[in-house]
Amino acid sequence: MNRTSFILLIAILLTIGTSCNPKPTPSNDSSTVPGVTSTLLPPIPVKPGEANPDEPVFISGAIPYTSPFFLASTAEPFVMLEDEAGFVKRDQEFEFLLQGQAIGPVEIDEEDKLTYYLSLPAIPQGTYVDVDNDDTEDLGIQVFAVAYWSNTWGGPFLEERDGKGWSSAYASTITNPEDDYEITGGTLVVWSPDEEQGFPTDFGADGKLFTADDPTGPIPAGYNLVDLNQKPFKVYKEANTKLDLIEGAGEVNDYSSLSYEEAFQKLFEKASREYPFTEEKSLDWEVLYSEYLPRFKEVGSSKEFNRLLREFSYRIPDGHVGVSFDPDIFYDEHGGGFGLVLGELSDGRVLVKEVLADLPADRGGIRAEAEIISWNGKPVSEAVEEVVPFFGPYSTQHAKHRGQVDFLTRVPPEIEIEIVFINPEENQEKNVVLKADVEYDSLFKILPGYDQDPLALPIEGNILDESGLGYIRINTFQDDYNLLARLWERNIQNLLDNETPGLILDLRNNSGGSGGLAMDFAGYLFDEEFLLHENFYYNEITGLFEKNDYPTRVKPAPLLFEGPVAVLVGPSCVSACEFFAYALQHENRSIILGNYPTAGAAGEVGLGQYTLPDEISMQFPTGRPETSDGKVVIEGTGVIPDITVPVTEESLLEQEDTLLEAAIQALLQEIE
Repeated sequence: MNRTSFILLIAILLTIGTSCNPKPTPSNDSSTVPGVTSTLLPPIPVKPGEANPDEPVFISGAIPYTSPFFLASTAEPFVMLEDEAGFVKRDQEFEFLLQGQAIGPVEIDEEDKLTYYLSLPAIPQGTYVDVDNDDTEDLGIQVFAVAYWSNTWGGPFLEERDGKGWSSAYASTITNPEDDYEITGGTLVVWSPDEEQGFPTDFGADGKLFTADDPTGPIPAGYNLVDLNQKPFKVYKEANTKLDLIEGAGEVNDYSSLSYEEAFQKLFEKASREYPFTEEKSLDWEVLYSEYLPRFKEVGSSKEFNRLLREFSYRIPDGHVGVSFDPDIFYDEHGGGFGLVLGELSDGRVLVKEVLADLPADRGGIRAEAEIISWNGKPVSEAVEEVVPFFGPYSTQHAKHRGQVDFLTRVPPEIEIEIVFINPEENQEKNVVLKADVEYDSLFKILPGYDQDPLALPIEGNILDESGLGYIRINTFQDDYNLLARLWERNIQNLLDNETPGLILDLRNNSGGSGGLAMDFAGYLFDEEFLLHENFYYNEITGLFEKNDYPTRVKPAPLLFEGPVAVLVGPSCVSACEFFAYALQHENRSIILGNYPTAGAAGEVGLGQYTLPDEISMQFPTGRPETSDGKVVIEGTGVIPDITVPVTEESLLEQEDTLLEAAIQALLQEIE
């Protein structure tokens, strides 16, 4: 593999474990707002009269974004004239009516810039809301935002699982995540059936839109654009309107124009305040700041800045903390290898899984299945514990330890290492001094999923011949969402059509992705809705971590597989993958099997992205998942297997998939 291919692949792999919701939907109860009523009625024609040449008929604009996750998973993007009756009523569960969904195309050019186009229907089919606060019940108006969406489930329009409530990102409105995603600015599209309707002219004394204290005034018939950024609101008409959408909550924190020292200070100030697991990790942020600030003051180059950021990140044991990949730094520190692929047994022995031809280990006489006794003058177990893996930090010790075993063989080029080993079928120790070549092939052998067919689908299933059990491997929740949804539903349907007695889900190399999609998948295995966990975020207003109003729930899907389920996990099951496995533990719905627990990285990272000088980026988790009794979910522990299967020589050397065999036997016993 050449250097360019290596850099591209590593850049992709560094997104492993991200779990985000790039378009978070706010939540609140659906209690009635004073002075607001909502009815869906047949359309009323605009009063006859001379046509207004400025009557809005077409809206277009750009969709700017900075989030690295924005384009990662969308398959069928579009913009919609989004019915804001959900916001008017503060109803998170508001569903966008099918007949009211006016949608338009999104164009993505060669530079990944997005432009949208939206033709307005002659008479929109949204929800009428009476918001004029005049104590007289009348028909009211229809209120919309222009919002970006992407279809995942069902047909080309939104259904309940695709989204509901109101948009807080990539829309024509601005919302405040610190205040239940109240609309605080931007532009609304308002349609009035006649000249007799009213609309707020300001936010009122409480600073909130569509509440009883809003001052109101008349609004013209037909379509109107309402600029909420002006006081009083500006109501205007424009036939062909240019209206760029607003990224909102998903926007990256941009400190790229600052000096190295200033960027670190800004990053530290925000990230340390919003970091959700300070107590669990026993972090002393003041000590870290006093230790690292003087060193950042001395930084004089991009490479030094990246290295120091990475060192700083290692002090925070969290698999969701990360710094962007620098290939030159990797080359300096780990570009050398010996053509050795190692693995550790459950009894602590380190064996050679593979020796690559014509590389130092092969030339030095080391053979596959050899046992490593010592490494550069130290017992191999001691040498492993001193390794600092490049792809850290880690949330759990078991995940870190596996990384240390993997990176034992990664050293600077030309470095010489003395190795003591015992080849298979030989009873005597041998020692050899090897000089590291510049090689990456052995590195890629240890990366999760690298050996998978590049043309394979992200979800694949089959019926196991001897047992008749179903087997589905889910490699990611971060791909084309629509494709993932269709593949999952098709596999479940096939299980039902074939009356499959049990199911094995293989998540061992699932790098995470969309937590929402993972919960949708889980819904195919449950017949009743349940709360999985609450979500807590730092509130700038109160200075506290507070529970938001949209907990993570699992809701039954259109199809239901009722048979027993076994789930295969390991440290490469990260983030959204872990929440999926955790959900399947609910009320013992499934049996979890693994050689080790999952990675234990549970923080949400969609809102914790930072752009720093020299195009260096960093991420920190911001969201904190808790059970209803206040216990942190997954972070620092991972999902613990119900059945722990030891790593044997046969499984390590891939002569037998002992984990899969254990799952088959567990399910067959349950079926009997």
